[in-house]
Amino acid sequence: MNEKEIGTMERSLVLIKPDAIQRALAGPIISRLETKGLKIVAMKMLHMDRNLARRHYAIHEGKVFFDGLVSFITSSPLIAIVFQGENAVQIIRQLMGETDPAKASGGTIRGDLGIDIGHNLVHGSDSLENARKEIALFFSAEEIFDYDRELDAWIY
Repeated sequence: MNEKEIGTMERSLVLIKPDAIQRALAGPIISRLETKGLKIVAMKMLHMDRNLARRHYAIHEGKVFFDGLVSFITSSPLIAIVFQGENAVQIIRQLMGETDPAKASGGTIRGDLGIDIGHNLVHGSDSLENARKEIALFFSAEEIFDYDRELDAWIY
């Protein structure tokens, strides 16, 4: 099955943040995304260093919360995942819920599992353009796998 047969296939970066790792929520979060039909095409666990964190959150540099954001994301290991699927960016954003778990709807990752805006469990790319940039920060082309999955015929 190729992209022309499937439609608007997208890839998006998801970070399962340190608070999710510390609370043993990585499995349930990954499961929610896979259950929706998204396919994992790359995944690794890493302890993000300050340099990578500053590059990843460069859009927030200069904001009052920037240093706290960098400190938090580098405080413990995280899992970086590239998911692929039709409209993956939008679907992941919907599954994550509002950034502030107090405002996130029930049924979303943050609404059901998040504690506060500083501990909201996951990051997902907010646009296709940013997804491409973010994926390149965490993965080389050789680390991203393009493969057929039997399940895709039932989804697409």
